[in-house]
Amino acid sequence: MTRRRWIMLGAAALAAVVLLGGGAVAVAYALRDRYEVPTADLFGTPTPSTSPSATPSPTPPPGADITGPLNILIVGVDTREDDPTWEPHADAVTILHVPRGLKTGYMFSLPRDLVVDIPRFPKSGYRGGRTKLTHAMSEGSRRGDAKPNVAQGFQLLAQTVSRYTGIKRFDAGAVLTFTGFRKLVDALGGVDIYVDQRTPSQHLRPDGRGRSAGGGPAGYGGPQMVYEVGMRHLNGWQALDFSRQRYLPGGDYTRQRHHQQLIRAVMAKALSLDVARNPVEFDRVLRALGQTLTFDGRGRPALDFAYALSGLTAQSLTLVTLPGAGVGRGSGYRGEQLTAESRKFISELAAGRADAYLRAHPKLVVRR
Repeated sequence: MTRRRWIMLGAAALAAVVLLGGGAVAVAYALRDRYEVPTADLFGTPTPSTSPSATPSPTPPPGADITGPLNILIVGVDTREDDPTWEPHADAVTILHVPRGLKTGYMFSLPRDLVVDIPRFPKSGYRGGRTKLTHAMSEGSRRGDAKPNVAQGFQLLAQTVSRYTGIKRFDAGAVLTFTGFRKLVDALGGVDIYVDQRTPSQHLRPDGRGRSAGGGPAGYGGPQMVYEVGMRHLNGWQALDFSRQRYLPGGDYTRQRHHQQLIRAVMAKALSLDVARNPVEFDRVLRALGQTLTFDGRGRPALDFAYALSGLTAQSLTLVTLPGAGVGRGSGYRGEQLTAESRKFISELAAGRADAYLRAHPKLVVRR
């Protein structure tokens, strides 16, 4: 069976970072040197140098000076590790905004097919153009005859998202692969999620194996996994499969909603296990993630952000859906565009008026 393209739940990277934090400082630092989250230059900026200074007494917890507001860009990427020529695509693009005080947060996703202006990017030789957001990652990742580079692709994607949203600076970024998300969910022992509409899988059978070629919407046929309405416990492959389904009423916007509901479920499970205070759980989850999560805190380690964000809970994180519509029809389809209501939310968020705007537009809030 050939390997197919999977839709990533990139925002699960946030859950991975958050679950590293909170709890006992001693536990986190005891294991940090062994399993620090891999880092890369995701923003194309040099790491600031710092001069040694006297250690204050008592030593403050890591990230104590991070007070917000914060904007974090989280991207899920299909890297196809077995194909050295494969160019990574941004299959899930999510932004976390945390106001000053770091006790609440807002999370929203941009459609992968959103039509945007991608700026010129000399590093990869890209001349700029107007196309789908997902292509920013692949266009930026090119390095001539060398293997495409995910971190370099992220740089162009971040620039593109900044221009579109008006967010001038992202304080941190994270990239998670398909393998990483599946391992994360399995390491947590699965997650519990309310399936809000019947969701047949276009890609997998009930046992998790791939479906054969057929005449279905995604080109597959035969028995299929079905996620029925109600509370469900999903393991890693099921969670990923559920989150990628878009041949449903609402299309890709339904998939985005399911992405975000799953993010909240991952956070809730991590908090229920009290991972940071349990050395065994902490060690096991970090081992599972391995090298599949990459983080850039602009010179700050992931642990600092994890502790700074440890006050966030699944309940204090507001998930926002941004409706849109297709640009063009049929063979002339070019991608997606956000509605005026959705674009206005982004500007109101930046102005600190998100709560008032969401009260006036309650349909933008993802329930459950």
